[in-house]
Amino acid sequence: MPLPLYLLAMAVFAMGTSEFMLAGLLPGIASDLDVSVGTASVLTSAFAIGMMVGAPLVAALARNWPSRSSLLGFVVAFAAAHAVGAITTSFPVLVATRAVAALANAGFLAVALTAAATLVPADKKGRALAVLLSGTTVATVAGVPGGSVLGTVFGWRATFWAVAALCLPAALGILKGTPAGRGKDDATGGPALRAELASLARPRLIVVMLLGALVNAATFGSFTFLAPVVTDTAGLSELWISVVLVLFGAGSFVGVTVAGRLSDRRPGLVVAVSGPLLFVGWPALAELADKPVALCTLVFVQGVLSFALGSTLITRVLYEAAEAPTMAGSYATAALNFGAAAGPAVAATTLSTEFGDLGPLWMSGLLVAVALLIAFPLRTVVAAGRSAEVLQ
Repeated sequence: MPLPLYLLAMAVFAMGTSEFMLAGLLPGIASDLDVSVGTASVLTSAFAIGMMVGAPLVAALARNWPSRSSLLGFVVAFAAAHAVGAITTSFPVLVATRAVAALANAGFLAVALTAAATLVPADKKGRALAVLLSGTTVATVAGVPGGSVLGTVFGWRATFWAVAALCLPAALGILKGTPAGRGKDDATGGPALRAELASLARPRLIVVMLLGALVNAATFGSFTFLAPVVTDTAGLSELWISVVLVLFGAGSFVGVTVAGRLSDRRPGLVVAVSGPLLFVGWPALAELADKPVALCTLVFVQGVLSFALGSTLITRVLYEAAEAPTMAGSYATAALNFGAAAGPAVAATTLSTEFGDLGPLWMSGLLVAVALLIAFPLRTVVAAGRSAEVLQ
């Protein structure tokens, strides 16, 4: 894999840390800004909505810009939003900074996903995506738990400052390692924006985007509310939140790595194995969450399955959107973040029910079940390997 791809992954690490870090910070933010944990979860949804809406919008605006300038500008804007978030005492302002950061993240990821696909041969998109997403999974292994510890010891604002600081080496890496000119596809002239947007009418693309959104909704629906499960249901101390997040992150890294080897040629195998296991795993976690050993084990397993299935479905989005070379990354980003926005919002409604803190886990199982019901009769769409049909 080319060096610029790993430099992009470093920037994704900084942004992934921010996207996931609220799972360990929500209780502290809620207490400091005098809102409920359920209300504080709006921060996660605001970020995801900004990503979902911003990805296609910003990608359309930046499709003719030089990649390096676009990526650098997005990283700087992302850092600035976190600096403002670190000093504000207003919850609405904090929500606004998350939306701005999301727009910057959306633009970056949309351009980076498209750029990553142009850096490798056409049949290596899955592996390129795995490298890029490794920034996110490393964030869940190291960045997010580290941020949780930092937040526990020094307060949640310190974590926001740390994320802003992480953007500096990422920006330097982009400046030094990403080609200054436009991509090779841009240089030779690509399809018009209207033609690229028309690809959204393809039923196959719609199906894989919907499936990716549902699986990601299940992932974020539970991940966002893991902290109270660890401290209240399992009865562990706050420092164990970081341990559980590390386990989930380690599992996600394993899942993306394995899927990266299979998603180009054997996506059907990944879906057939990980889908049903993921469906069983969320209710099992809900039932066994009061047992610390079982909790830790299942969190790791669910991290593996969630990211193996999710990254495979997003790879399918890139293949199915091959006729939209500058917008394909934004479609993948929008699908991911539609799920990331809807998941916590839907899961939050279960907190006030008889299920309490375990409600999000049960909701995640239901979301995966819906995905499987949709995928089964349309399994030839998600099971299609690398072919002329998807690589046209």
